[in-house]
Amino acid sequence: MVATPETTNAATPAFKDDFREGIQYFGEPLEGFDELGLLPVLSPEKSGVTDPSDRAAVFQTLLAADALRYLTLQVTASKASGHPGGFASSAEAVAAFYMLGHKNMPTEVGHHAPGYYSAMFLDRSLEDMGINTVTQMRDRYREKHGLLGHLSGFIPGILAPAGPLGQGQHFAMAAALLHRDKLFPVTMGDGGMGEPYPISSIAHFHTAYPEVTNFIPILVWNGYSQEHHSMVSTKTNAEMIAFWKGNGFDEVILIDAKDFDDQNQPEAYVDSTAFSFKQRLAFTEAVLVGVDKAAKLAFGGKLTVFIIKQLKGAGVHARGAKSHNLYAHHTLENPDVVAGLKSRALNPEAWQTVRTNLEWAGGGSSSKTAVTESVLALTDLGTLPLEEYAAGEAKISTTAMGRLVGYVGQTDKRYIVTNADGNEASGIANINQALKINHPTEDALYNQGPGGQVYEPLSEDACAGLAVGLALMGSRTLWCSYESFAINGLPIWQTVTQAMAELRRPTPATVCLFTAGALEQGRNGWTHQRPEIEGYFASMMRNGNIFPLFPLDANSIQVCYDWALKAVNKGVVITASKSPLPIRTTFEQNRKALEDGAITLQETAGNKKVVFAVIGDMMLIPVYEAAQKLAEQGIGSKIVSIVSPRRLYRPTDVAWDTCSEPDGKFLSDAEFEAFFGGDALIGVVGGASAMLEPVMLRSNSKRDVFSWKRGETTASAGQLFDFNGMNADAIASRAKQLIS
Repeated sequence: MVATPETTNAATPAFKDDFREGIQYFGEPLEGFDELGLLPVLSPEKSGVTDPSDRAAVFQTLLAADALRYLTLQVTASKASGHPGGFASSAEAVAAFYMLGHKNMPTEVGHHAPGYYSAMFLDRSLEDMGINTVTQMRDRYREKHGLLGHLSGFIPGILAPAGPLGQGQHFAMAAALLHRDKLFPVTMGDGGMGEPYPISSIAHFHTAYPEVTNFIPILVWNGYSQEHHSMVSTKTNAEMIAFWKGNGFDEVILIDAKDFDDQNQPEAYVDSTAFSFKQRLAFTEAVLVGVDKAAKLAFGGKLTVFIIKQLKGAGVHARGAKSHNLYAHHTLENPDVVAGLKSRALNPEAWQTVRTNLEWAGGGSSSKTAVTESVLALTDLGTLPLEEYAAGEAKISTTAMGRLVGYVGQTDKRYIVTNADGNEASGIANINQALKINHPTEDALYNQGPGGQVYEPLSEDACAGLAVGLALMGSRTLWCSYESFAINGLPIWQTVTQAMAELRRPTPATVCLFTAGALEQGRNGWTHQRPEIEGYFASMMRNGNIFPLFPLDANSIQVCYDWALKAVNKGVVITASKSPLPIRTTFEQNRKALEDGAITLQETAGNKKVVFAVIGDMMLIPVYEAAQKLAEQGIGSKIVSIVSPRRLYRPTDVAWDTCSEPDGKFLSDAEFEAFFGGDALIGVVGGASAMLEPVMLRSNSKRDVFSWKRGETTASAGQLFDFNGMNADAIASRAKQLIS
């Protein structure tokens, strides 16, 4: 038996320009290699292992696990940076899913990135970005235009981004909903179980879509988080199984490395790479058989979780939380790193076997076969049935958009609308009427029943997660929310919009409708008055692909939504009131406003000119009143409504040219001056003042800002204007001060 072979220094001329160039150490063949490891079990004619107990399949799955560990450690140590430990404890499970042909694998754990990069290297996906050898992989790890520190949409073959914990399951569920014939395993760490969202979001999804079970959470239960034991490390196996069963899972398959340990490791979590070679194979076979069973159960309609219980850091430079990341001293010359690499070193022929298997698993390189590597065909929507209202009519903007949303959903049956707080409360009951809430209980009174296209979990994270996950996978969606509560869904929205900025294919914009702004929520008090969220989007506008839109009436919102439906690789946030407000614009004016960023609503002559730059529909009410007060004193004014503030930045303010689908339309200096030039400029916004930044940056006039300060319980919007110092009297008074 040769369990830990003697190793040799690696960089031999024989591997120049070969994918193995740059491998630091090679070892002698493992016992039985000539019989079980020399001929790959997968090929162009065979995309997955059919018998998980086949000796050669088990042997080669073990080779793949060790190859993944080796590359993960060597690549991270080449920069003395990154996270090898967590992925190392999942290596057998990842290798098993791959060997069985299931390579559409997102992850919830961004720290596992180097392991997935290693898989993409071995299956040849990284060749699409010019990484052909281990040397090149080492050079471009954690470098600009290379292999980013955490997974992103830039890397060929990677299904979804991974950064903050608690997000990966959304991508797996969205993909499973769109592609019922494929399996979507998603790894999550036991640290991620501490997040409040993963399990609850799966539970709601399974209730709404009980027929969609072709995704499998893979719990990497290794006992440790980043810097200490994980909070679930004290659970027994029985308690862990009961936890998942209690959260609605039909089947729990738990493979515990401890059951195979023949080295008397004392702790509950053990390192399988320390076993005798015979027991390593036994453990690998159990994982392969368990994964095969889990896949068949998932395809058979059973909600299934696969759990691999193995010590964090198994087979790399350290164990436990100390294996989580590398520090500056963890170079390729570090004794612990060297020992870890030598212990996992494979013979050159074994590397070729692993490469061949991973390349043909699932039918080819992930960069060619993953569901995210091609554009999903979309239903042709034809021409939206826009309805142009006459000037002066009082119409509810959200309701006008809701009618169009109903048309889109009835035309595109994949279209999903998500909402946590109820569409009816936002003036868009017509969406529920047209598309129905997806619910196991049929009830016409509430417009609900199985198969509806409105997804309503009471969690903004679950709402945003499914909506943005589907958009990233290539499908149209709409996330609706009260402006007050949407903040809980923004972390995954931000993750996806950032990924869209670098995605290598076009995908529908992720579109949001935020309603019931603070000014409409007087009697609900400050708990429902949180327009500070606009500051979040204001800062994100500089990313280059974020477009907050502020339609000023029911005609404007229809044009904004039509534009958003046609946008690609963007995050589009439409913020509008649910109150009836007067029609002030035509469709054509709004189409131009989306190009220019703004629209002039009114000009009043006088001996001086005060320009009002206004964001928001209800904010126009006190501004019109202030303009009237000024006119009575002979002071001229101009009211400009800002529909798309992103257009008002200068090109150099925004990273638009770094986006994969660049949008470089900005207002020129001359056009800006035509809109906003005057004796004084007053920016007025019902939310965060940061949204007015592009105007304040470029204006040369005396200027000031009226914006939201904080909430209070009031009986009307007018009282909230007063409380925040944004009423007509205050605005008119400040205008006079500026021009005097």
